[in-house]
Amino acid sequence: MQICFIVPGPLATASGGHVYDRRMVDGLRALGHAVRVIELDGRLPDPDQAAIYAARTAWAALPGDSVRLIDGLALPAFAGVPLHQVTALIHHPASLETGLTPEIAQRLHTTEAEMFRELPRLVVTSEQTAERLTRAFGALPERISVIIPGIDDLPRSHGSGGPGCRILSVGALIPRKGHDVLLRALGRLFDLDWELTIAGSPDRDRVHANGLSALAEALNIAQRVHFVDEVTEALWASADLFALTSYFEGYGVAVAEALRRGLPVAVTSVGTVPTLVGPEAGVVCAVGDVEQMSKAIRRLVFDRPLRGDMAEVAWQSGRSLPPWHEQAARLAAVLGG
Repeated sequence: MQICFIVPGPLATASGGHVYDRRMVDGLRALGHAVRVIELDGRLPDPDQAAIYAARTAWAALPGDSVRLIDGLALPAFAGVPLHQVTALIHHPASLETGLTPEIAQRLHTTEAEMFRELPRLVVTSEQTAERLTRAFGALPERISVIIPGIDDLPRSHGSGGPGCRILSVGALIPRKGHDVLLRALGRLFDLDWELTIAGSPDRDRVHANGLSALAEALNIAQRVHFVDEVTEALWASADLFALTSYFEGYGVAVAEALRRGLPVAVTSVGTVPTLVGPEAGVVCAVGDVEQMSKAIRRLVFDRPLRGDMAEVAWQSGRSLPPWHEQAARLAAVLGG
């Protein structure tokens, strides 16, 4: 197959949706398919004129015999384009991004509902997203295929080896990831020995990213908090605990990777996270509940043997997740169907 995959650029970003897109591109190419990635400029998912122009330009240049795949965050820029030949890849509805005004969210919801009903094929990354598209957007269930993210055969994290607790969080510095909740929760743990690294690109929302740095200063924890653009093997290897306090997730790629690496997790009850994380592999807290998350992390930071027990369960549960090459083959079957 010749596949044209349109994504919000740049695909090199390390956030969950981009990881999924990038790994599917690699997997499809490994299966022998020709995949051309087209990165859209402009503001997305609420498209400005630059994004709309980029979408129209890209659409006009697509080969007539290509299989057309569009990432859901880029999809609103194609409103008004005939979509009878398109498969949309929906990590989560764009209208559910946090940080949108009510007016923008409603406009995006209306646009997405119209497009989801028109599209002949939708690929989603979780059963929960499939149910939401059917219930809240009117998508036809027979047009939806669920292909959850894959996982690599990753090395087990060995931890920091120190007396304290090294916490890792992975996700773009955008409101939906809820890093502010994590910072506020940790701000209450001034009596414990911990440090936090948040690995995520600030490019999608520079104002929010700057606000997170300011919040760390205001909470008097800036010396313990490190912001980096991308997660590295060294960060994964030396982490003692993974934490992510998202307001919404379509699946939870970073959470799955943490489990696969044998890290205990402290996360919020969003997307498929509650089904990924068993009670013996970590703690799952209510969305936005700073007090509950703070108490949960306090226990994990304080109780090193408990972290060790949870790490073993996380390692075993992570090994049951499907590999990327199997999920890429499933996507190829949908696109070729």
